[in-house]
Amino acid sequence: MSKGKYVAYVSSYTQGDSHGIRIYDVDMKNGRFKEKDKVEITNSSYLTISHNGKFLYSITDFGVEAYTIMPDGDLELINFAPINGMRGCYVSTDYTDQYLFVAGYHDGKLTVLRLKEDGSIGEITDEIYHKGLGSMAERNFRPHINCARMTHDNKYLLVVDHVNVYRFDVEKGKVKLEDIIRSEMESAPRHIKISEDGRYIYILHELKCYIDVYEYANHDNDPTFEKIQTVELIKLTRGNTNSASAFSFSLDYNYLLSSIAGDNSVIVFDVDKKTGLLKKNFLLPVSGEYPKDAEFFPDNKFLVSLNHESNTMTFFHIDLEHGTMIMNGPAMKVNMPNCIVFHKLG
Repeated sequence: MSKGKYVAYVSSYTQGDSHGIRIYDVDMKNGRFKEKDKVEITNSSYLTISHNGKFLYSITDFGVEAYTIMPDGDLELINFAPINGMRGCYVSTDYTDQYLFVAGYHDGKLTVLRLKEDGSIGEITDEIYHKGLGSMAERNFRPHINCARMTHDNKYLLVVDHVNVYRFDVEKGKVKLEDIIRSEMESAPRHIKISEDGRYIYILHELKCYIDVYEYANHDNDPTFEKIQTVELIKLTRGNTNSASAFSFSLDYNYLLSSIAGDNSVIVFDVDKKTGLLKKNFLLPVSGEYPKDAEFFPDNKFLVSLNHESNTMTFFHIDLEHGTMIMNGPAMKVNMPNCIVFHKLG
């Protein structure tokens, strides 16, 4: 499953450097990166790869950009499309690669755009401004959308402030509010991950540093979400400044990780695929400040942390059987990194 050659795409903010995406050759044997190319794009806050593996989409100022992934992993620009709003913070595609979803943190806006067969971004098919109170009192004068992603059956779009469940019309590219999964006030839901079989929904809460696990079912076109577990990432203390940030599965879906800014650590959970339940494996420091994203290498032998405030990537050898993580060589410099995605070539 993990054999083969990989590249890694790392997005970053651009202040004094116009290259917002860097492309790295992944040294799977030694658990390191070697920079191979960089792409001119402004303030790439998040990126994603289409489900067919052919195209990469990135947030940029005032919109999104589409790229063809070349056989060697390099990127070739297809087009730019505006989103009729402020810069987004998250982008994803539906499971048919016919639509692109952009989440807007600053303006609380969800934008749906049509995708064409050649990977280019087409017109806006729907746009929704979230209204009312946000999930945090200190910013409740307006909602903030952190994440938007489809359920695996491609029926419902889960959009995070609280989690709004939208029924998705794949013919028209329109959304209609169906349900709301409510979280605790001031918990600040941030990201969603979904199990490999689509049955379990994992919601990461940024400020209260916990994960809610829901079992999802869709009977007679009626979605249900039953909470089955809540796990804490780290104990909260008075005056703490910890916030959960990264959230990703291992390639085989056997492990789930999150990073914790403030504590500057990463926590890894074992995943019971049958029950969906999580069990803590380890919680260890990442040797950098504000680990905004982190990711397992495809073979689960190494881990990389993107440390936004210290402008570094740090690498670790991990032993998931014994719950250990050991620094693997020096940190690599990269300015204000935001997001990382591995891609298998060929």
